[in-house]
Amino acid sequence: MINNASMPSSTIIPELAYTDVGKAVEWLTTAFGFRERLRIGDDRAQLSFGSGHLIVIQGPEPTGATHRVIARVADVDAHHSQSKQSGAQILREPETFPYGERQYRVSDLGGHVWVFSQSVADVDPSTWGGVVSELAA
Repeated sequence: MINNASMPSSTIIPELAYTDVGKAVEWLTTAFGFRERLRIGDDRAQLSFGSGHLIVIQGPEPTGATHRVIARVADVDAHHSQSKQSGAQILREPETFPYGERQYRVSDLGGHVWVFSQSVADVDPSTWGGVVSELAA
């Protein structure tokens, strides 16, 4: 798997929605000891905790969802094909983004949203608007 400075290195990354991302980041860093890794505008932030990561997102989403799970895979297109053949509800087809990730979105049998992501390039976050707070190892 390619390392990508724009993406946390964890294999599984929860995304939790808060109405105020800035306040959530401040609270999570103060109360729980998370460290801010990367800020993306006013609506996203990547946090690290030991070797784990969390992404704080603006929310809830229009569907009412308050969380998603990102799972990093070696081949997103093969994974997408497997999911589709298994009858999973594909919410967004595979797409390559400027931050160096190829991703698709799917809903599981419980209605939980998963984003499967493959790093396809090592992209400096400042090239697409991210503000680096700390590059966690």
